[in-house]
Amino acid sequence: MAVNFQPIYILASGGSRAVEQLDTITNNIANANTSGFKKILMREMSQKIPENVGQTGDLLVFPRFRDTPVINNQGALIKTDNPLDVAIEGEGFFNVETNVERFYTRNGHFSINNEGFLVDQNGGYILDTNRQRIKLDTNGRVDITTKGEIYQNGRLVATLRVVNLQNLQPVGNGYYNGQEQATERYTLRQGFLEGSNVNIVKEMVEMINSHRRFDIYMNLAKSLDQLEGRLNEIGKA
Repeated sequence: MAVNFQPIYILASGGSRAVEQLDTITNNIANANTSGFKKILMREMSQKIPENVGQTGDLLVFPRFRDTPVINNQGALIKTDNPLDVAIEGEGFFNVETNVERFYTRNGHFSINNEGFLVDQNGGYILDTNRQRIKLDTNGRVDITTKGEIYQNGRLVATLRVVNLQNLQPVGNGYYNGQEQATERYTLRQGFLEGSNVNIVKEMVEMINSHRRFDIYMNLAKSLDQLEGRLNEIGKA
């Protein structure tokens, strides 16, 4: 008796999606305390399997990966009183220049490096509205307005570049890519950081559900394999 592989393939596909979902949730939990981090959601789609080529109707449906959109909701603002910490309230991302390329971030935990440039916690250079690196005096007082103008000792040094992004994609280390879009719908808060928008309790619940989902798929696959084995034994009798 021939083995029907379609149900096994469906269960294996479902188990694979459960593992991918677990990976996404684990990443969200790991970054729950990362400033400016945005929750990532794994979405699925249904793929239909025709019963026979040339015939209408669908015999089986199995889950497939669709995409992982970024949930770009505002995180809570956390007061730090550090003059080089800047939170974005509203739309927008800071522009950062790294050794690889230019990225975008909501993590406003800045500092001044040994060369006097304003950098993020990864060492990336923060850019101004002219897409230039921002150089500051390591000893001077820094004041940042709600629209990003940086004053040092009463002198305007630069203005932070803030742009909004469409089709947001995470690239790691708190950085994102996307299509730039001009925006004025933001307010910068000096001495604050934006927390992540991850709800740790909800993520833990989703993790438990994903574990259960994986177990169900694997148990069904095991039972189906045993059933197929018994049917083959009957067919040989």
